[in-house]
Amino acid sequence: MSSHTVLPRTGTAPALRGRIGTGFSPVPHRYRLYLSAGCPRSRQVAGVLDLLGLRHSVAATVLEADRDAPGHTALLLAYEAAGHHFDGAVTVPALVDTWSGRVVSDHTPDILDDLRFLAAHPAFRALRNESS
Repeated sequence: MSSHTVLPRTGTAPALRGRIGTGFSPVPHRYRLYLSAGCPRSRQVAGVLDLLGLRHSVAATVLEADRDAPGHTALLLAYEAAGHHFDGAVTVPALVDTWSGRVVSDHTPDILDDLRFLAAHPAFRALRNESS
C-alpha cells in the first residue's frame, strides 16, 4: 500500500506521531499494526514484532492489494478518527489504538521504538512468560 489514498482537503493533516507511554498506555492486546506484504518498512516492523515476541499481544493485519477489502476500510476509519476531516495519506505501517480507534503513529522509527518499549514493559514480559 505504498500509493496514497487522499480524502478531500479540508485543512492541514494532523501529524500522526503519537507514542506509547505518552498518551497511549502500554496495555497488552490494545494495539494493532497495519502492514503490507509488499512494503519493506512493513516487513521490518513485522520482523521486529516477531523478534521481540510480541505477536500474541500486538495484533497485526496484512492488507491485501484490493483497496475495498475490510482491512483497508478499518485503517481509513482509524486515520479519520485520528483527525477530524483527515486529509493526509493513508500509509503503512500504521500502529492503531483499538480502544480509541485512532492511528497512534505511521512513522516507522517511532513504531519500532514503541515495540521495543512494549517488549520491555512488565505487562508484556509477563504475558510472554505465560505463553512459553
